[in-house]
Amino acid sequence: MKKFQYPIILENIFENLSKSNIKPVIIGGYVRDFLLGIESKDIDIELYNVENIDILENLLQKFGSVNEVGKSFNVIKLCIDDLDLDFSLPRIDSKIGKGHRGFKTTANSHLDFKTATSRRDFTINAIGYDVIEQKLLDPFNGIEDLKNKELKAVDIEKFGEDPLRVFRAIQFASRFDLKINEDLLMLCEKIVRRDQISYLSKERIYIEIEKLLLKAPKPSTGFILLKEMGLFQIFKEFGSLSHKEFLETINLLDHKEKFQNNLTNKQLLITIFTLLTSRFDLNQLDSFLHRLCDDKEIVHKVTNIHNFLNFPTYTLAMRIDKTILSAYLKAIGIKNYKTIVNGVEPKVKGKDLIASGLQPSEDFGKILQQKYQEQIADILVF
Repeated sequence: MKKFQYPIILENIFENLSKSNIKPVIIGGYVRDFLLGIESKDIDIELYNVENIDILENLLQKFGSVNEVGKSFNVIKLCIDDLDLDFSLPRIDSKIGKGHRGFKTTANSHLDFKTATSRRDFTINAIGYDVIEQKLLDPFNGIEDLKNKELKAVDIEKFGEDPLRVFRAIQFASRFDLKINEDLLMLCEKIVRRDQISYLSKERIYIEIEKLLLKAPKPSTGFILLKEMGLFQIFKEFGSLSHKEFLETINLLDHKEKFQNNLTNKQLLITIFTLLTSRFDLNQLDSFLHRLCDDKEIVHKVTNIHNFLNFPTYTLAMRIDKTILSAYLKAIGIKNYKTIVNGVEPKVKGKDLIASGLQPSEDFGKILQQKYQEQIADILVF
């Protein structure tokens, strides 16, 4: 195993913390990704032997821009260059209510690493690196599980306290090509059967679905798991598809390399949602998007493209995102997508009618639509 590494810019921070007798431990995703050979800019660091979060905040202020948004949860965010750093105190979670927010969190920087890490979800996320001792900490055998490509819970009983972890299990299994441990799989299915998922906000579910769609090499594996676990109670629109239609739809997502070039993450997400909902009627499309997502831009742009492809109007042609339409057409295998995209731009616009001597009137819309229908009569036949 190669020597563990982290950005050199952290050395000065760790040195200053050490002078105050504070022990930093890099924990979670950054360590996991390093072991998998995946580059990461998000680094979580737990700090031991610091009495309270205010002391930590004062120590970190001189190194960069401090964000106090997580301070009430004993987390201080620090932004340096393109790094996203979370410094936190070790803590214990106690279940006091339903859902993923029904926890009481108690910070205790004098906990031992194993006790502090026992609150985490998966063994692969419970691996730490002791900066002072320069050694990996792995109390739950997460390294071995990574090697065996198996997703296991740190504590199978505590895992069930947070139903959001069902979605996290699906997106981690998909992202890293892991097999969900049998006991964990049975527990996830039980959580779904008991309808504990209903206590989750759609915002939290959406975050996990977004990670699945953007980060998994083959998002289709995640949607198959969603179906097998009974989670199509949330994505019920897929129930109207035949098995063949379902597989054909989700398999489109596995070829992101065909259409993701030069797209922002937001454009890629919109393209993926357009593909995912390509077999829904407009009522199903609306219910699916609004049940899953509160992002108005995503909802509007996906809806506009579907509406345009079903009934192309001049007004919609002026609204649709041509970049996303191009990516969508590439994804479904349309070879002449550039010709189609270029062709949907209205050649005759309102300013052209005015230039020809016509006065703005109620007939403008009818004239523009008629001209547009003549223009694209044969373009969208595929």
